[in-house]
Amino acid sequence: MPHEVRSTIRVAAFLPTVALAAGCLASVTDREPPSGEPTRAAWVVDHGWHTTIVVRRGDVDPAVWPEVGDVPEAALVEVAWGDRDFYMAKDPTGWLAIKAAFFTSGSVLHVVGFSESTLAGLPASAVVELRVSRGGFDAMTRFFHDEYQRSGEGRPVRLEHGLYGASWFYAARSRYHLFNTCNTWVARALQRAGLEVTPAGTLTAGSVMQQARRAVAPRVDPPSQGQRSCSPPREEARG
Repeated sequence: MPHEVRSTIRVAAFLPTVALAAGCLASVTDREPPSGEPTRAAWVVDHGWHTTIVVRRGDVDPAVWPEVGDVPEAALVEVAWGDRDFYMAKDPTGWLAIKAAFFTSGSVLHVVGFSESTLAGLPASAVVELRVSRGGFDAMTRFFHDEYQRSGEGRPVRLEHGLYGASWFYAARSRYHLFNTCNTWVARALQRAGLEVTPAGTLTAGSVMQQARRAVAPRVDPPSQGQRSCSPPREEARG
């Protein structure tokens, strides 16, 4: 999926200092659903400057996210969000990136259907698999559903074919700006799923991936009182 790097989150390339200063990570806790409760998979994918979320279409409740029916043949569905002009541009420029940060003309959802093999073909370092409860999964996909801008008849406003494969751009409701990037939006979706992810200050793909990896890391109980650990502290994963 090489063209996805053209997403609006390239604007983050202009803001590394801001991202580092504003970044805020959630504490590490065990967020696995109670034993015996069925879970659903959700993948966070790093496309370079921005991240996306992938789910199995068969796991989606069409009553919660009915728009998933626009990619009926897909095994997996990828969803991303960003500035309208930059994301949909055939040849995005630096000016469009700056405009996205400060003078956005609107935002879009990019929804793509593809196969299991497409996801399996991505580098392992670019994908984090998360397990969430049924309730968390539905809350996340409802977040997707709520992002669609509606016509006067209440239908999603579908704009044009997306960047690759079976994909579409849709007009979206949220406002893109300097401190609300695609990565912030992805972090917010993961938070809705019940994961300990902090959207505030999450501007870069690296910060999303770091938090996603923390969300699946097993909890390590601290040594009991009077007992010292014989191993050095684990260095945090770097995005």
